[in-house]
Amino acid sequence: MKLIGLLLVAYLLGAIPNGVWVGKAFFQTDIRQSGSGNIGTTNTYRVLGPYAGTVVMVLDIAKGTVATLLPTLFHVTTFLGTATPLLFGLMAVLGHTVSVFDHFKGGKAVATSAGMLLAYNPIMFVIAAGLWVSLIYWTSMVSLASMIAFSLITLISLGFQDWYLTGIALVLTIFVFYRHRTNITRIRQGTESLVPFGHGYRKHRAK
Repeated sequence: MKLIGLLLVAYLLGAIPNGVWVGKAFFQTDIRQSGSGNIGTTNTYRVLGPYAGTVVMVLDIAKGTVATLLPTLFHVTTFLGTATPLLFGLMAVLGHTVSVFDHFKGGKAVATSAGMLLAYNPIMFVIAAGLWVSLIYWTSMVSLASMIAFSLITLISLGFQDWYLTGIALVLTIFVFYRHRTNITRIRQGTESLVPFGHGYRKHRAK
């Protein structure tokens, strides 16, 4: 019962729609009605600005981190052994993408997945964050940077022979590509939204 209860807590943590709640509480705006309609960091930046976007990003990372730490804090183990935290992290990712607070809809789980990685392997989180930021600067596209970063982390975790993390990273990479399928179409068409900085943005402005 303790395991099931904590897994439910992990799901509910992940299900918190920070972008929606921050938008409604402080800006009287439902971000689902503007921009891409997504509840995550990128659309929050787009609709509410950088300060709100940063807050939502930190909160979305935090809920993944806290959920992943639950089995350690409450001394719970499963058949996964030392990889048990990843199961709880996945429950938070599930909550974020299929939120009971958002009519079982949700975001693309990039920040929440990063929070899971932070709790499970902080060094890998630093690597992932560095890759993501560098890729955003180079491409000026958050969507493309996220897909490439997830792919690279899968390969890097494979190199470290962390089989549990590799398997989960691969599943999440496939999922992230699926959730970004409309972005992929826009990238191919050259119509994907750009952040207002970086090499890709400067190259676009120079055309």
